[in-house]
Amino acid sequence: MAATDEDNYKEAIDASFKLFAPQGISSDLQQIINDSCAEVGSSSSDFWVMVAALKDFLCLSAYRKARLGAPGIRKCLRCKVQEFIANEGGGEVPLEGSIPDMTSSTEHYVNLQKIYQAKSEADYLVLEERVRNILKKIGRDPHSIPKATIKSFSKNARKLKVCRYRSIEDEYNNPSPAELHKYLTDEDYSIAVGFYILLRAVDRYAANFNHFPGQFDGGLDEDISRLKTTAVSLLNDLGCSGLTLTEDLINEMCRFGAAELHAVAAIIGGIASQEVIKLITKQFVPMTGTFAFNAIDHKSQLLNLC
Repeated sequence: MAATDEDNYKEAIDASFKLFAPQGISSDLQQIINDSCAEVGSSSSDFWVMVAALKDFLCLSAYRKARLGAPGIRKCLRCKVQEFIANEGGGEVPLEGSIPDMTSSTEHYVNLQKIYQAKSEADYLVLEERVRNILKKIGRDPHSIPKATIKSFSKNARKLKVCRYRSIEDEYNNPSPAELHKYLTDEDYSIAVGFYILLRAVDRYAANFNHFPGQFDGGLDEDISRLKTTAVSLLNDLGCSGLTLTEDLINEMCRFGAAELHAVAAIIGGIASQEVIKLITKQFVPMTGTFAFNAIDHKSQLLNLC
């Protein structure tokens, strides 16, 4: 038993850093709760109805803290949360109910697991009740959202994230000059966004000259000059007039001559397949932004061009 206790203490020491992690809800979850879509109506999706219920679930902590604060703070917060006073969430995100593996006797581990599972079930029941109440309030069938869906939402509430994307057409037709300017003038991102702009410039080049730059031997210098002119024109169209791309990037784009290196293609294909799996299985968080892989520097980056 002494050896088991020592192992348990060692595990506790190794995991002690987790106590210093930021407390409270994540910034992603805070953004979701503050999203305008959380003000639900009859046409709101099931997800946002559950978010509204979660927001209700969390509000009691503000009220409880207000009771301990100054009179002015109490009055201000009480006005904001008075309709949520009756809730039972305690200001905490619903508990997942699972615990990690650890050195322990079976009896102690099972007893601890039951405590977490009981709290998770209690949180789920509170959240379910609030979902039903909100559905009734907005004129929908209170049981239109299945229990299994609410339970899954409750279990994963701590890790929620909303990913919003633009279509490629919208990205092309409605550029974001501010974001492009920020990346072009940032030393850490200038190469990644430079290749992004050059890939678009290459498409325009091919449409104008019926071949890709550097595709044929003997005309490399002319292709470099044409691509540079095309890139400058594209930058102007994107609202980034006055900014330029380095000669090295333009030369490299022409040098590779629209080749498709099997090693790079395999990496990109693998990354794309993983993203597809995330979307199909609805597990893990997909990338948000434009992914740029620079095989020359062995570096990948995400560009937020919304």
